[in-house]
Amino acid sequence: MPKLTVKDLDVRGKRVFMRVDYNVPLEEKDGEMVITDATRINETLPTLRLLIEQGGKLILTAHMGRPKGKREATMSLKPVAVKLSELVGRKVEFVDDCIGDKVEAAVSKMQPGDVVLLENVRYYNEEEANDPAFAEKLAKVADVYVNDAFGAAHRAHASTEGVARLVAKRGGQCAAGLLMDRELKFLGEELENPAKPFVVILGGAKVSDKILVIDRLIEKANTILIGGAMAYTFRLAQGFKTGKSLVEADKVEIAKAALAKAAARGVKFLLPVDDVVASPVKTDKLDKKGKPIIDWQNPRISADMNCPDDAAGLDIGPTTTKAYAAEVASARTVLWNGPMGLFEDKRFAEGTNAVARAVAETTQKGAKSIIGGGDSVKALNKAKLGDKVTFMSTGGGASLEFLEGKALPGVAALTDK
Repeated sequence: MPKLTVKDLDVRGKRVFMRVDYNVPLEEKDGEMVITDATRINETLPTLRLLIEQGGKLILTAHMGRPKGKREATMSLKPVAVKLSELVGRKVEFVDDCIGDKVEAAVSKMQPGDVVLLENVRYYNEEEANDPAFAEKLAKVADVYVNDAFGAAHRAHASTEGVARLVAKRGGQCAAGLLMDRELKFLGEELENPAKPFVVILGGAKVSDKILVIDRLIEKANTILIGGAMAYTFRLAQGFKTGKSLVEADKVEIAKAALAKAAARGVKFLLPVDDVVASPVKTDKLDKKGKPIIDWQNPRISADMNCPDDAAGLDIGPTTTKAYAAEVASARTVLWNGPMGLFEDKRFAEGTNAVARAVAETTQKGAKSIIGGGDSVKALNKAKLGDKVTFMSTGGGASLEFLEGKALPGVAALTDK
C-alpha cells in the first residue's frame, strides 16, 4: 500500500515530530566534535524546507552511534544543530534531552516554521526496546508524525515505530518524508517491474547477508554479477579451492541452490574468472573495532579458478572486470549492492571502481541505476561518481531487508493513502 507523504499533510501551526537519520561521522578537532560528512543531513533538507514553508513546528529526533543508554559527549547531536542551522538558513534550537520538561518548554515557545533538534534518543535504552512508556513521553509533543529516516526504518524502536502508533491511535497522521518516499519508490516500485535487461551486481563479504536478496532477484533479473568475498563461497560450491579467502563453508548448499535456481530460470549468474590475490601476514596492530590488522603482501593477478593456497582473493581481476562492465553496458536497469573487493585499499579497488564507472556510463546513456546503500555508495562517492547515477539509497541494512521483501516496521507504522 502506498503511504501518506508530507505532500498530503496540512501542518500549519501543528507540532510535527519528525524522525531523521543524523547518525553522521564526527571527528574531534581543537577539542570540538566536527561533522566530516553531512550527506545524511543534506538528504533531509527538501522535507524540512517543505514543512517550514507550510508553517509546521518541526521537532526533530535522531540517534547517534551506540551510546547504550548512557550520555556520551562524543555522541551528542549538538554539532548537528549547528550544521543544520547553517544549511536551512535559520536558527535550529538544540534541546539537550529528548523527553521531559526541557523538551515541553522548548516546544511550547515554538512559532510556525521553527525547528528544534532533540538530543540523541539512544541516550535511553528504552528507545531500542521500543518501550511503550518511553514512546508516550516522546509522543507528548506530537500532533503529526513524519519519518524521513529510511536507514533506521527496519528497526522497531520507540522513535521509528512506537511514536507513530501512538499518534495514529490519537487520530493524527503519520507520513513519509520526501527522502523516505523516494527510497520506497526506487527500491520498491521501480524494481517491481524493472525495464529489461535488468542487471544486478552483488558484492560484499557474506552470502548469508545477501542470500534472501539473491533468491528474490533471481525471479526478476536477466543477469546477476557476483563479486566481493562472497564469490568464494560460490567457488567452493563449484568445487574449486579458495585458499585463504573469506568463505562461509556452512553456506555451500545455499550457494548451490542459488546457482541451480538461476540456471532453471535462464538467469545469467556470473562469478569471477580471475582475481587479484594477496598473502595475509598478521600484525600486532588493531583497527578501530579492535580487530587485528592484516598486512596483505605480494598482490598479484590469478587467472586460475583455484585460489593459491597461501593467498586470499581481494578483488575481481581484469578479465572479470571487462566482462562485468560489458554486461552493465547493455542494461536498462541496474541494481548494485556491495563492493567487488577490499576497495578501501587502492591495490584492491580497481574492480569496484570499474563497476562504478560502468554503472555511471550506462546511466548517462539512459539506463536507470539504483544503488542499494552502504559501501556501494561510499565507493561511488570516493570515485566522485555519486551524481552520475539515478538513485543512491541512504539505508544499508534497511535497503537489504526491503529488497528481501520484508516489511519495515518504520514504514508499516505510517498511514496508508
